Amino acid sequence: MGKLYVVPTPVGNLEDMTFRAIRILKEVDLILAEDTRTSGILLKHFEIKNAMQSHHKFNEHKTVESVVNRAKAGESIALISDAGTPGISDPGFLVVRECVRNGIEVECLPGATAFVPALVSSGLPNDRFCFEGFLPQKKGRMTRMKQLAEEARTMVFYESPHRLLKTLIQFGEYFGIERQASVSREISKIHEETVRGSLTELIAHFTEKDPRGEIVIIVEGIDK
Repeated sequence: MGKLYVVPTPVGNLEDMTFRAIRILKEVDLILAEDTRTSGILLKHFEIKNAMQSHHKFNEHKTVESVVNRAKAGESIALISDAGTPGISDPGFLVVRECVRNGIEVECLPGATAFVPALVSSGLPNDRFCFEGFLPQKKGRMTRMKQLAEEARTMVFYESPHRLLKTLIQFGEYFGIERQASVSREISKIHEETVRGSLTELIAHFTEKDPRGEIVIIVEGIDK
């Protein structure tokens, strides 16, 4: 029986790649990559030449069976995403679930994920938090915000730069404009930035300044 390795990759700075991750990627029989072009740049940088196969949200239902069969035949397989830890707002859950169901060992390496440094550097309580990832863009979005308005734990969201301002305004409507929050972008990259303050202050800031890069929003929970 083979094995599935879930391997985090850097969210920005390539120096965040671990020695162990490099070794595993060099040793496995197959690397499942969210985007083979993006991952190809990373693998070339670390002189990793193993076989690579596309595995993303549009084809993962079709590829899972073949992956399981290859692992059953004794092959070792690594799963990577474009950045961060697979399965965290990225493809990964389905293949992990099916490997577990089929008795195939799954090992997830520790490594980069965007929300952890954003949460820790926010200055908001991080002993208890809830990870929401990307909110629904349309159906169910308002319902979810109404539910989260009563959430006491610190909340973690992912958002795209072109939707950030709209999302902050909606947070102000549902959570209250004085709720404290932070917006981190370009984590571990050259232009990394974290802006902290009330939702009112953040809305004013990003009304004047268009955000760029990957975004993590941290919002304090309701004070009960």
